[in-house]
Amino acid sequence: MLHEEVVGRVRAMLLDGDIPPGARIPERDLCEKLEISRTPLREALKVLAAEGLVQLLPNRGSRAARLTDKDMRDLFEVCQGLEALAGELACERITDAGVADVAAAHRAMARYYEDGDLLQYYRCNRHIHEAIIAAAGNPVLSGLYDSVTARIRRARYVTPMTPQRWALALQEHEAILNALQRRDGVGLSHILRAHLRHKREEVLQAGFAETESHVEGRASL
Repeated sequence: MLHEEVVGRVRAMLLDGDIPPGARIPERDLCEKLEISRTPLREALKVLAAEGLVQLLPNRGSRAARLTDKDMRDLFEVCQGLEALAGELACERITDAGVADVAAAHRAMARYYEDGDLLQYYRCNRHIHEAIIAAAGNPVLSGLYDSVTARIRRARYVTPMTPQRWALALQEHEAILNALQRRDGVGLSHILRAHLRHKREEVLQAGFAETESHVEGRASL
């Protein structure tokens, strides 16, 4: 298996939660599953540590990194900026077919909201945000976005919502679609910033991150 493949497979396990945040990396099991030796696995773990997904423990293996409150705030701040810029560019560059795709995803999302199906709602939600990024037509922006959002993807798209917050989120998405249909780049940029700011606070309140003191306490163990 090529080095890039090993990195990709282990990265996917971390991002999808197959290896939960804070859990030890099961090196022996991974070697058997991927049919590789310890050396390429450990090289891959070094790459993932540089990406912030793995914490290397001197003489004690490694663990899946868990984001602190500050990490989560920092990542969401960058995500806000990237999505706001993408919204402006998308309004300049999106095709009618692209707008129709977002509108169809929004209608499906609204139906899942009415059915109370949060999982399917989030799938449509993610499709809409990623469609706007794609419509911006900027590979550099897309690459940065993928790198940043990968680390908060699970928190962003599995966080439970109160009925009030869910209703507000749908209203914000209606405003997103409306601005996109009108090609109002400035308006869409502001809406996306507020939408991501609300999601950040929702994620933090749900306890997806650890405080700095908890991390420092664990590190001393």
